[in-house]
Amino acid sequence: MKKFITLFIFLSAFALKAQTENEPIKIETSVKKISETEYDIIFDAKLYKGWYLYSQYNPDDASLPLEITIPEGETGYQLIGKAKEEDTFKKYSDVWLVEEVVFKEKAKITQRIQLTNKKITQVKLNFFGQVCETACINIDENFTVSLTNNPIKISNTVDERSAALTKQLKLDLKNTALLINSSDTNSESSNGLFSIFFLGFAGGLLALLTPCVFPMIPLTVSFFTKQSQNKKKGVFNAILYGFFIILIYILLSLPFHFLDNLDPEILNTISTNVWLNIFFFAVLVFFAFSFFGFYEITLPSSWGNKMDSASSVGGIIGIFFMALTLAIVSFSCTGPILGSLLAGSLTSDGGATQLTAGMTGFGLALALPFALFALFPNWLNSLPKSGGWLNTTKVVLGFLELALAFKFLSNADLVAHWDILKREVFIAIWIVIFIGLALYLFAKIKFPHDSPIKKLSFSRISFGVLVISFIIYISPGVLKNPTWNLSLLSGFPPPQFYSIYEQESDCPLGLDCYKDFDEGLAKATKVNKPILLDFTGWACVNCRKMEENVWSEPDIYQTLKDDYILISLYVDDNEKALPEVQQFDFLKANGKIKKIETVGDKWSTFQVINFKNASQPYYVLLSPDLEILNTSQQYTDRDTYYSWLKEGLENFKEKVSKN
Repeated sequence: MKKFITLFIFLSAFALKAQTENEPIKIETSVKKISETEYDIIFDAKLYKGWYLYSQYNPDDASLPLEITIPEGETGYQLIGKAKEEDTFKKYSDVWLVEEVVFKEKAKITQRIQLTNKKITQVKLNFFGQVCETACINIDENFTVSLTNNPIKISNTVDERSAALTKQLKLDLKNTALLINSSDTNSESSNGLFSIFFLGFAGGLLALLTPCVFPMIPLTVSFFTKQSQNKKKGVFNAILYGFFIILIYILLSLPFHFLDNLDPEILNTISTNVWLNIFFFAVLVFFAFSFFGFYEITLPSSWGNKMDSASSVGGIIGIFFMALTLAIVSFSCTGPILGSLLAGSLTSDGGATQLTAGMTGFGLALALPFALFALFPNWLNSLPKSGGWLNTTKVVLGFLELALAFKFLSNADLVAHWDILKREVFIAIWIVIFIGLALYLFAKIKFPHDSPIKKLSFSRISFGVLVISFIIYISPGVLKNPTWNLSLLSGFPPPQFYSIYEQESDCPLGLDCYKDFDEGLAKATKVNKPILLDFTGWACVNCRKMEENVWSEPDIYQTLKDDYILISLYVDDNEKALPEVQQFDFLKANGKIKKIETVGDKWSTFQVINFKNASQPYYVLLSPDLEILNTSQQYTDRDTYYSWLKEGLENFKEKVSKN
């Protein structure tokens, strides 16, 4: 099972590298005339360092092989055999346990065609392939190639004004080899997947403690262990039932990968879209009140009835439909938790990949009891009896859903610059929500489906005390000068400078910063100080964690304040339009056109053009003459970051002394 989960997460990782706004492969086409009816169409591809394109001869039981085909509806020409490949390599795959055939850094692929209509002057070919590093992106592009020139390269074009403005974004960087820091990035991506997996697992455990799921455990396990005279077969069926539960929840995440393949940027933009964040806020509030018991969210009863009828087929198919029936009838309890998982995953860098990891964890947590109790049926006797505590669990989850909902409303407020949900307002709302939870736990308020409480249980009192402790912890956050900085919540409330109180600056921690690169560069040149280039975002959780937990450390704060010029570029500032004269069309490496209309568009494109990266936070140390002073850095710990800053500063001083 562990191997299955690891393998599926890897296979589903279409979106992980959607962090790069340009696909990690650039393809150009040319044509060579062979005869009056035969031509060679040549695909010249360049890949980002560390990425692989898989050959058309890659084994069937491995990563997707390359395919070159004629799009549907195109006539007048045909392919002659398979394309010829140059510069292929073989590498062993630890995932597939086979030797794969790949291109790395560059690829030259030549497809010969034959005209069946000599009047044709151009042809169209579809290039479908998979490029992978720690995760994979599918490339599915139609290329139109003219046959009238020999050779000719085809690409989209932009007007001279757009080309000139694009050129202005390109920096003349020196020492760019230091930007290669893939090992740290890969580790972070892996850690992010495992984190969301365990969050999904925790959500599944919570779902087990709800009235829709918990009573099903002893009934289902008893059914499997008693229906068969062969005990081993009964245990096997129960384990298979659990496996199908995991599979069903994984399958629910697959449609989001198809969205990601249609447009690799689609999921990456969700976290910065004002209206989608408001939608998530409304959905989670709706789910919260369902948990409170004011209404019930259910799928059509006919669905459950049909799946229940199908389960009577027996055998493996019957067990699958039994698992599907559980997923449907338990939706009123699992739906709100899954909704939170969906919203949280799709508004993070990992997109659909993290959603799959979370769904895998959720399904595993739901499935484990059925397998474990089938293996050890005596454990069933130790299960607590169903009762009012199940509804209490639902209500507690409702309060947590309500608190989480305001995170999405906060994202919308930050990106749109409405100045409504300031940090202190956000924390005050959380205080009210958790006071409500404390009052509920101490039986001072009730909800529709609560049972009468004669005496508070020890667990209820203990959890109530824990909630009160949390309220005490966050309460100083509403003050101008809080006693502590709420480091445990970093990334959830708005940044500290987004305050109802007057602040020294609108930069993190009151530091001086520039939000325009040219202005910051001019200042650095004037005072001859190195630059800390900070690619950040209003809705970036890890950016806030770095600012509030790492930058706030006295030695780091002092270094940033005294020794560096800080330039913070907000890549998700998509509500602030650029002046019309600064708006232009940007030709991406894959030949697509991107409209540069907002401040966020400009700085996100600026990051990709110059640093081949689109994740945040992303830090680069530069000298005023644009020499890179150290490796690029991303989300990391305090000691690593401080050492990185000091090393960059020493490199700058050494450079100055030589000049």
